[in-house]
Amino acid sequence: MRKKPASAPDVARTSGRSPGRRAGMIAVVPGRERNRSRPPRTAADRERRLHVEQVHGHRFVVGWGPKRSATVVPAPLRYWQYRPGGLVALALAVAVVVVWVALFAWLGGESAAWEELPLALVAGVVVYAVNTRRTTVSDHGLSFDVAGSRTDPSAVIPSVLVQAVRTGRPPAGWPQPEKRGGWWPGRTRVAVRYLTDDGEQALTLWARDPEALADALGVPLTR
Repeated sequence: MRKKPASAPDVARTSGRSPGRRAGMIAVVPGRERNRSRPPRTAADRERRLHVEQVHGHRFVVGWGPKRSATVVPAPLRYWQYRPGGLVALALAVAVVVVWVALFAWLGGESAAWEELPLALVAGVVVYAVNTRRTTVSDHGLSFDVAGSRTDPSAVIPSVLVQAVRTGRPPAGWPQPEKRGGWWPGRTRVAVRYLTDDGEQALTLWARDPEALADALGVPLTR
């Protein structure tokens, strides 16, 4: 007698996979770090290029939408946050204001300096603003972008190379992390470990939403 073909639930019970999970997908246990294998270098380089293409299609201020010059509407970014310029940017902005006012005071006297002060302040604000940085996660990777400049593909961290994202300081056994910005109100310290051509590296940043950052990178958040 011919056997009746197994139904979908029977197959799922036999294979150990739930019907809704595609073959080849790895179940991730919440709170556990993912052990990802290293993809081919060509695949990682491709992800870097695709990240730059997607990010380049957006304005630096994400809420302003895609650039007018974009020939194809880019996919929405998965995560982003802004970080103001550091002490160097602040010092440069102050120097611009001081030099501007001092120059006109020397050329035209005190009255000329007071007249130029509002314009000098605007110039200082612009200098500080263009040093604002954005932490960006696309469908393909993570980058730290600067206003007015195009992201270098070599500086992109492909999502497929990210091994772990956890709150707090990196634990013992992690590589010495690179600091990406300092403390900011309302944000949480997050450590990210990822693969490189030379082994492993780590970085720390202050995230506005650690869970959203980890989800955008495709790894579970460890606390």
